[in-house]
Amino acid sequence: MSTMYEKVSALAVRETSKSIQEKIVKDAEIELIVNKTLTRKFSISPDSLKEFAMGYLLGEGLIRSLENVEEISIEENTVKVQVDMEDFDIVQELVVGSDCFGGWRQKIEFIDKVESEFTVDKKKLLKSFIKLKDNAFTWQKTGGAHVAALIYKDKFLSREDVSRHVAVDKVIGAGLLEKVDFKNSYIAYSGRMPADMLIKIARVGMPLIASNAAPTTSGYAVAKEAGITMVGFVRGERFNIYTHPHRVVID
Repeated sequence: MSTMYEKVSALAVRETSKSIQEKIVKDAEIELIVNKTLTRKFSISPDSLKEFAMGYLLGEGLIRSLENVEEISIEENTVKVQVDMEDFDIVQELVVGSDCFGGWRQKIEFIDKVESEFTVDKKKLLKSFIKLKDNAFTWQKTGGAHVAALIYKDKFLSREDVSRHVAVDKVIGAGLLEKVDFKNSYIAYSGRMPADMLIKIARVGMPLIASNAAPTTSGYAVAKEAGITMVGFVRGERFNIYTHPHRVVID
């Protein structure tokens, strides 16, 4: 994995001022080309690009499994993917950028409700956020990155990115490549929980998302309708469960 930051000169102003070397997070314009027809450009951290592409395609419904991916190539800041799906031309009409709001009401109509018997106890949920912070290496150095983790049994797959959406894409892609059972896993991450994030989670089939930040009304509506447990404001020993609380074992 390449270094996700670089050092630059800056003028630090406190009671006095002085020249310092500061670490700032890297970002770059990455182009994703699918089947030579669907093209999207993203401003993201230029690492874990294979995981990003896989997670984005799965989260947008452009693939349904790893078997749909025929070929993937990465050349500098361009990712080219060839997928095999009979209804690709129909599905691509619903695709928006990974950091766009889009027409979520239309998109949720094409998503099955998440059916899962998965549960997680309070202590494990809280511990996952301690580990999430410990794995936020770029954020610790720069303050400029979001971090996301996919937790499945004893696996803790984490990725960082300047975009909270893409951080989640990357861990979904990592989970797909490691053949994680998404219906028995959950996402912990830093960032708000709007509709497009919840649609991504629903389409993958994950039953729970937890964040140290807040939900939005659109995200709440999608979580409630799609059968996803939404947990927010995970901080210290506390959190709020907004939807489908039966999946979090409190006692």
